[in-house]
Amino acid sequence: MFADLLQYTFSGLTSGAIYALIALGFCVVNNTMKIVNFVQVDFVTLGGMLMFSCLFGAGLPMIPGIFLAVAGVALVAMIVERFGLRPARSNHHLVLIFLTVGLSIILRGIIKLIWGTNRMALPPLTPDVPIAFMGASLLPQALWVMVLTIGAISLLTWFFYRTSLGLSMRAVASNPTAAAVVGIPAGRIRLTSYAIAGALGGLAGVLVTPITTLNYDVGVLLGLKGFAAAILGGFGSFPGAIVGGLCLGLLESLSAGYLSSAYKDVVAFVVLLLVLFVRPKGLFGE
Repeated sequence: MFADLLQYTFSGLTSGAIYALIALGFCVVNNTMKIVNFVQVDFVTLGGMLMFSCLFGAGLPMIPGIFLAVAGVALVAMIVERFGLRPARSNHHLVLIFLTVGLSIILRGIIKLIWGTNRMALPPLTPDVPIAFMGASLLPQALWVMVLTIGAISLLTWFFYRTSLGLSMRAVASNPTAAAVVGIPAGRIRLTSYAIAGALGGLAGVLVTPITTLNYDVGVLLGLKGFAAAILGGFGSFPGAIVGGLCLGLLESLSAGYLSSAYKDVVAFVVLLLVLFVRPKGLFGE
């Protein structure tokens, strides 16, 4: 019984780490632009696709492939912001949100044209030999997911608290008017926020694809669950995104294990509805 619980916990933490990365991407853009960036779901797909091309198209080793895939998604994200959002004549948040929906559809269509509609698979980062722990089995890929997620969160924390650009982004998130008065460049901040969101989504795609399968719309469901995790934790809160992602992953895994796997994908959206009904600001929302 305890071994089953431990197995479900490992599985839930693995999924939760992926949701946390995606949720952080949503929060970064929201804090600087006050919009929901629905292109984030396709950044996840693009990360897996670029990783596939790096490994099987260019024949690169695993580590350079990861860096190139994540950097490639960050570059695409910057292009989306610079040429997709910035030229918009309206600064109304609702208009920009609908614009991200349209850009998401366009990017998904481009991914479909380039890589096709066939399902693909990526190898794990290291040989997939299960590790036995107190009666449960832990895959090395799950360990990589958690380790790299912790590394990404640590790097993000260092960036926001120790670099001038990160402090500028925090200033814009705290008080956009005051930030503009002291000369903080809004365009640069928006571009950086999209680059970070793209990198986080790309990393999530690289890490999750060996566990699942790769398709042109694989990021849609994962991205919506990441969005639900951000809402659960408190939209815009970085600690909330992390806690919300882990809680959502655990709830999914435990419900699939003790109830039925048929309810696994329903849990995220039931939780989203309950949070919106009971505590709309989320667990860490202000």
